[in-house]
Amino acid sequence: METRQSRVSFQVMWNRLVSVVEEQAQALVRTAFSTSVREAGDLSAGVYDTQGRMLAQAVTGTPGHVNAMADAVAHFIRRIGRQNMFEGDVYITNDPWEGTGHLHDITMVTPSFHNGVLVGFFACTAHIVDIGGRGFGADAASVYEEGLYIPIMKFAERGEVDETLIRIVRGNVREPDQLIGDMYALATCNEIGHRRLIEMMTEFNLSDLDEVAEFILENSRRATLEKIAALPQMSAEGEMTVDGFDVPITLKVKVTVHEDRIVSDFAGTSALDKKGINCPLVYTKAYACYALKVAIAPEIPNNHASLAPFEIAAPENTIVNALHPAPVALRHIIGHFVPDAVFNAFDKIVPGVVPAEGAGCLCNFQVSLRPRRDAPAPAHARRSEVLTFNSGGSGARPEFDGLNATAFPSGVMTMPIEATEHAGPVIIWRKELRPDSGGAGRTRGGLGQYMEVGAMEGHEFDIQAMFDRGAHPARGSRGGLDGAPTTIAQDDGTPMRVKGKQFVPHGRKVVMAFPGGAGYGDPKARDKALVRTDLARGYISADSAMRDYGLSETEIKAVQDTVSKGEIV
Repeated sequence: METRQSRVSFQVMWNRLVSVVEEQAQALVRTAFSTSVREAGDLSAGVYDTQGRMLAQAVTGTPGHVNAMADAVAHFIRRIGRQNMFEGDVYITNDPWEGTGHLHDITMVTPSFHNGVLVGFFACTAHIVDIGGRGFGADAASVYEEGLYIPIMKFAERGEVDETLIRIVRGNVREPDQLIGDMYALATCNEIGHRRLIEMMTEFNLSDLDEVAEFILENSRRATLEKIAALPQMSAEGEMTVDGFDVPITLKVKVTVHEDRIVSDFAGTSALDKKGINCPLVYTKAYACYALKVAIAPEIPNNHASLAPFEIAAPENTIVNALHPAPVALRHIIGHFVPDAVFNAFDKIVPGVVPAEGAGCLCNFQVSLRPRRDAPAPAHARRSEVLTFNSGGSGARPEFDGLNATAFPSGVMTMPIEATEHAGPVIIWRKELRPDSGGAGRTRGGLGQYMEVGAMEGHEFDIQAMFDRGAHPARGSRGGLDGAPTTIAQDDGTPMRVKGKQFVPHGRKVVMAFPGGAGYGDPKARDKALVRTDLARGYISADSAMRDYGLSETEIKAVQDTVSKGEIV
């Protein structure tokens, strides 16, 4: 039986493990070569027990990575075999179905030994800019076209890196130094976690993590089940439609609350798409679990036991349960809409908790630059791959406005212009908030943003668009209005598609407007002081203030006069 002293000690060790994996993640941020990791935080890090159960995750990272990675270590144990695990080993994969959903994520797992005995594992994942093939985008017809596949295997055995693997990787990708650098960064961050774990075990005189693991998992399981038991035991259905590639995609989900679990069933969802926006079940599960967990038990730490009561089902070869060899490069587009579909159902079970729909998927694009071919190019012109992460607005919450240009549900950070331009000969001509893009409501949707991108003199480029919400903007909730849709075109008015690789000639720019989040509640019920503040900040126009929120011409004129005088509203 646990004593009070042992419970306190175990809680201290639990907190210490969270600190260990956060240092692990920060080591990856500091050492990674790819801007997607260094600037956007598109990564995950975690520590696992000897059974491959996640005990703690880093705060830095994305739900899609960490919740998918929660299942990955068990695959590594099965594939490698415990009898083949040695001190100094490091394991690697980018398998979409046993990793985190597409080939552009490298997952590294390192066994942790203490006094010659296996005590656990560290794992980390990072999105890398290039893995060969067609490049990062939705254009492939199968996973074989999407890049180099690395099965679960040893990156290093007993401290010796597999140089044959390194040569194969170098021979198949466009940015070999960057990718190999990221692979070493992943291995190093696991080593940092291992060192800190051994320091903790030595300090607390532990020979293994078994008791600590049981304490963490049992308390997390009990706390999560208590939250679920307090909910109404009933079912509700949610549905939403998004752009897809060539045809719209419908997501359907039935959420059923049982006494000891919640089941989300995606029967009725659209079938596989011909292009690479399909989503493996592991990634669908990651975001469906995340949606319910943040709605029900956000304060409970994320681990194997706190995720276990959330069960996910989906028919095979639907777009949320894509089987090999379906193309899955942009699986995040569908995956990032899963929470809104789940929220649509959960709002009917427990009203007034979840937000209105937001931009959903990230507003990412990759620019493949090269010397111009329509005329002689200057000597400085060069080939380069530049990936940038951007965001639309998040949906309004029941009691708070949505966040402007903020990624939800992924939590990935928007890349600074300086970091993007440093990565290659690309120029970001404009990047600013988009007025009136947030849906009006008692609480307002978050604003999207404008971006204009071009290339330095002497370059042409292909832009790989990875957007959505062009024809299906975020829907308002409980009387709130929809957010603004995505638009994309060249600066001469030439229309462009929201997805796919598209050529941009020398001297042209791409003009993009990213979507806003939807509003929540009747706009006329919004606090007029907040409406005046939005108008003063430029978040809404005078037309919107009058039309949507009911501000009078006199009130609008007063705000405009105050702003012109440089006073604060």
